[in-house]
Amino acid sequence: MTYQAIYQLAKSLPRTERLQLIVNLTQDVRTNEGESLGSRRNCLINKQGSCPHCSSVRYFRYGTARGAQRFKCKGCGRTFCEYTGTWLEGIHKKSLVEPYLELMLNHCSLEKTRKELCINKKTAFDWRHKILSSIEQDTGNQFVGIVESDETFFEHSEKGSKTLERPARKRGTQLKNRGLGSNKATVIVSTDRNKRTKLTLSTMGRISKADIKESFQKPLPSTTILCSDGHVSYKGFSMDNRLKHIVLRSDLKQYVKKGIYHIQHVNEMHNRLKKWLDGTFWGVATKYLQNYLNWFYLREKLKGDAMTVQKVMAESLQNLHAIKQYRYNNFAYQTLLTTRN
Repeated sequence: MTYQAIYQLAKSLPRTERLQLIVNLTQDVRTNEGESLGSRRNCLINKQGSCPHCSSVRYFRYGTARGAQRFKCKGCGRTFCEYTGTWLEGIHKKSLVEPYLELMLNHCSLEKTRKELCINKKTAFDWRHKILSSIEQDTGNQFVGIVESDETFFEHSEKGSKTLERPARKRGTQLKNRGLGSNKATVIVSTDRNKRTKLTLSTMGRISKADIKESFQKPLPSTTILCSDGHVSYKGFSMDNRLKHIVLRSDLKQYVKKGIYHIQHVNEMHNRLKKWLDGTFWGVATKYLQNYLNWFYLREKLKGDAMTVQKVMAESLQNLHAIKQYRYNNFAYQTLLTTRN
């Protein structure tokens, strides 16, 4: 039944029943909103959170604003609410967040999401990338033991752009420029044997040891053993950080050393990543590739468990700089383009 059909039925009810229907629907919306968004509020009330402005843990409740709990920080003196800094900041229709996440996790298209929730397609697009920008991956200091690292490449894509500076490529056609070049977006994928993972859109073209260092964000522990292919940048990175480095050269048919050193886990992840991006989204724009890498990371992290709305909310609301990262996306893309050789 369509929205208009339900609306006409509601209008046909007597006035008292219409008022009761409004009351009941309002209560349902508030209940759903509390279930899906209450985790952040409870965390702050129980003194398990921090100020999004200065990270101080000294704050107190400071009234409410539009149904949201406000707080005041004793450290910096600034006020904030339960949504400040998170991807929910500035979103008005918070009652639609839970059904939106259900549609997103089912890989529903933006058009279908728009129709299901009666929202603008641009809103559906923005919500997707606000959520994906908020997902934080493992950093270098969290890796232990044997760490595999290798890069993979994606053709530079301007999917969805209205201002192409070149003729549009037809989907399915063979690319003229084969091999590695400045038109390739390079993704560095690293993982250890405890399934800690980092997927980073690093540069256009060949990587450097600075790209590898930046991909981990924080230094690897000195006890880790780095396994990689024969790329000279990994050797330089290992020497700078005094790490034991195991090189696997496929041209010499070196795939496994001493029965435990290899990069097969990370290469298999490359394969699954590309199949997921091509099979589910028919490719994604390079501008938003890092966000989809965050989504794939979350899928890997929750692999074997049900990827529920509650788990995604719990992961995404931990990032108190999510809204800044979302707004930074365009600048990050322009910076990426300057790395073309």
